[in-house]
Amino acid sequence: MDRFTSMGAQLYTMPGFVPGMLGGVVVLLGLVLMLRGWRRSAAGAQEAPGEPLLNRRIGIMLALSLPYAALLIGRVPFWLATALFVTAFVVIFAPPEASPTRRWLVALAVGLLGSAIVTVMFQEVFLVRLP
Repeated sequence: MDRFTSMGAQLYTMPGFVPGMLGGVVVLLGLVLMLRGWRRSAAGAQEAPGEPLLNRRIGIMLALSLPYAALLIGRVPFWLATALFVTAFVVIFAPPEASPTRRWLVALAVGLLGSAIVTVMFQEVFLVRLP
């Protein structure tokens, strides 16, 4: 993207500055969480003894996230791809004691509402064109 320096733009107004800063904060906080988990694991406060570092929940999360990012985004309208992803995520990770009907109803509501909010925020507030 153009930096618009010829128009007198400054560093903090260049495209990508805020997403870059937010990404850096997310990476930093992720590293902090990872280190906390390793310290707790080393101290013997492991929640599930003997469970590997890449457990089943992380594998499921990756199995949902990678196809969403690699296959759905850009091929399906953004709002639909996000609604499908969030709905599937909520259904899979909902508490096991929840009834299937309640699980699906909550997942559909969260998926559709979340997708609508994200789409409107990016398009109308942040003025980002979505695929």
